[in-house]
Amino acid sequence: MAVNVSAMQFRNPNFVDDLFAILQETDLDPDILELELTESVLMKHARPTESALQSLRSGGVHLAVDDFGTGYSSLSYLTKFPVDVLKIDQSFVRQIGISHSGTSLVTAIIRIGQSLNLRVVAEGIETEEQLAFLQVNECDEGQGYYFSRPVTAQQFVKLLETGIHKRRDKVAPHPSMALIAAVEIPPHASGLPLA
Repeated sequence: MAVNVSAMQFRNPNFVDDLFAILQETDLDPDILELELTESVLMKHARPTESALQSLRSGGVHLAVDDFGTGYSSLSYLTKFPVDVLKIDQSFVRQIGISHSGTSLVTAIIRIGQSLNLRVVAEGIETEEQLAFLQVNECDEGQGYYFSRPVTAQQFVKLLETGIHKRRDKVAPHPSMALIAAVEIPPHASGLPLA
């Protein structure tokens, strides 16, 4: 389960303790939780950020860099911080097949992630061509309107029972490409402050 974390939430001095309290209260295994943080969140106040990330990681929580490539240009944090996942921003995915440089950038991000043993997720997949390109380049996971628009938890269960998307069958599945579906969660259900 992936959860986006805002800068304000992450800067809360009680964030880590509150998160682990919620995990204990809900009996959720930390190993199935992935927190998505943007590059700007990671790079501001690097020392306390590193400490918080180390605590989360040692507690079993997985960490993802969301919107990779759109924030700070320094790549040093990929080895400094204990991240597990790179999420390619949809602005790059949209360039697949349109712009040679944009397409090359997506390939480069996938290779960087692979070389660092990080899981790579492509955001914003909207076309069969984008999906096919990502599969050929061994991107690990994908999400976007090509598969489904965000749905409620009940609708997601139905999608799992009936099949995610008919168009998905037109492209030969690649064993390394998994689907991520966005599930809408009401703000009061998360247990974490949204402000």
